[in-house]
This record gives sequence, C-alpha cells and structure tokens, in this order.
Amino acid sequence: MNIIIPMAGMGKRMRPHTLTTAKPLIPIAGKPIVQRLVEDIIATCNEKVDEIAFVIGPNFGKEVEAHLCKVAESMGAKGKICYQETPLGTAHAILCATDTLQGNVFIAFADTLFKANFSIDTNKDAIVWTQKVEDPTAFGVVKLSHDNEIEAFVEKPKEFVSDLAIIGVYYFKDGANLRKELQRLIDNDIKQKGEYQITDAMDHMLKNGMKFYTDQVMEWLDCGNKDATIYTNQRILAIKADKEQLVSETAILENSVIIPPCYIGENVVIKNSVVGPFVSIEEGTMVKDSRINNSIVQAHSIVKNVRIENSLLGKHVNYNEKPRDLSLGDFSTHI
Repeated sequence: MNIIIPMAGMGKRMRPHTLTTAKPLIPIAGKPIVQRLVEDIIATCNEKVDEIAFVIGPNFGKEVEAHLCKVAESMGAKGKICYQETPLGTAHAILCATDTLQGNVFIAFADTLFKANFSIDTNKDAIVWTQKVEDPTAFGVVKLSHDNEIEAFVEKPKEFVSDLAIIGVYYFKDGANLRKELQRLIDNDIKQKGEYQITDAMDHMLKNGMKFYTDQVMEWLDCGNKDATIYTNQRILAIKADKEQLVSETAILENSVIIPPCYIGENVVIKNSVVGPFVSIEEGTMVKDSRINNSIVQAHSIVKNVRIENSLLGKHVNYNEKPRDLSLGDFSTHI
C-alpha cells in the first residue's frame, strides 16, 4: 500500500499562522495535523504501508521536508517529497506523486481529519469516503445505485441528489490506472474552473466500467480555518483522552488547575492558572496568572495575565496583559 498526501495549498484561510508554518504542520492535541492524518489512515490498513508521498509547495523548506519524512519513518514507511509548483487542482496535485501511483493507493488531502472504525477492503476497485451533510449544495456528492455502488459524482447539486459529501479521502486498487486517467485530463486539458479535478477522472473511470463504492466516516473534522481547527482540537482531545498520555511528565504545574481533556506538552510551565477544558499547550510554553479554555497555544510562547478562549496562538508568542489595580463599587459590571 502506498499513501499520497497532497498538501501544497497556501492555507490562506489560516493566515497569519500559515505565513510561517505549513497548515498541515499546525499541531492538534500535540501532533501535527498531517501526522494525525497518517496515523488514522494506517490504522485502517490491513496491509503494510511501503511509501508515503507528501505533495508540497516548492517553498516549504528543508526543515518541513525532513519533518514529513520523519513522520513516515515513524509509521514504518519510506517518506517521499514531491513538489506541486503551481496549484492546478486536485488531479494535478495527485499526479505530482506519479512514481507513487502504483499498486494499492490511498489518497487523503491534508486539511481534514476523520474519525472512523472501518478497514479498507483492498479487493474493491475504488472507495470514496463520504459523510452525510445537512446542505449538500456546498459539496461534491456521490449518487448510489440500488446495490450501493456509486453511479454518479455530482458537484454542488442545486437539486437534491444525495447527502453523502465527498471528504477528500480515496482508495484505488490500481494506482497505475489512476495515473493514466489523471494524465488524460492533463493531455486533453479537461478542467473545471481552470483546474484539473480528480472527480473528472473518476467520472470517466466509472463510465468505462470501473466499480466505485463508498464508506462513511463517523466524523469529518475540517482544519481549513481558525475556528474549524479549534473545534477539531476539541474533538481530538475528547477522542484521545483515554488513548494517549496527554499531559507530559516534564510539565510543571504550580498552584494551577487543569480541567481535562487537555494536552500539556514537554517542559510546559503553568503557574497560578486554570487551563481547560479542550486546551493544547505545546512544548516549552509558560502560562502564568491566566485562564485558558478551548484554545491552542503553540510552542515556546509566554502567556501572562490573560483570559482567552476559542483562540489560536502561534509559536514564540509573548502575550502579556498588564495586571490591573481596580476598585469597583457596588453593582458594578466590568466586561
């Protein structure tokens, strides 16, 4: 089994955080988004994963590339870096990992996480993972036949066709055949709104007799913007609370309360504060005289005298509100 993780997008909806950190490397409950994605995928595989290809932009930098290869190696696979020089759509991004498109291939775009209890049926030609949504007009959806095979892919249907939204997670039994179909789009300049899309390749494969199936995830977690990332951190903390050690033994807690679930990284110092629930504090950060809930504070930051919620602080942030000397009379309101 090979895995392809397209992740070359600029992450504009996550700025300013993505000006210095690639979006898939933003931490969720102590691990980068892309690492949690890879772990989730491998947990579904009945086969050994040989290679994980990360499709990135050319300017991500050697440090990011080394980190991604280390993620693959920690999963017992070979890490491979592929470049998408220009963002030309999902099909183009996958084709940038052309040498990895062979044998059984699992593809997942790196701005989404999922909760699932399925295992991949590698005997099927192709599987497209979906989740039921209330408003399918905003998504690409699959239409199912009476025997539960996919009979059509419909992009943002104006009239109801299906409520099964495509989440950007795919399995193909024959990676070489997928490579041929993706290349056909490029060679014939088949585009949608100026980009080459994997749904056009799948539609052509479907019409030529290939059998597509769908499987549903229990939960689809988006990491496309700040609020969605904060919510995803909340859900992952809740899911992993009984499965991972979330509070480091090297953390120093003085006169403080941690309301679980929270992730507290290595060498974090928390003094005179209340943290949680649903907070991730990355390694080397100090929190003092503060109240934090439902937030992410990244590595090596200093947070003092603040009350924050639903917030995302980057690395090496120094956020310090000056203590106030107050005298409030009866029936006062301070907001």
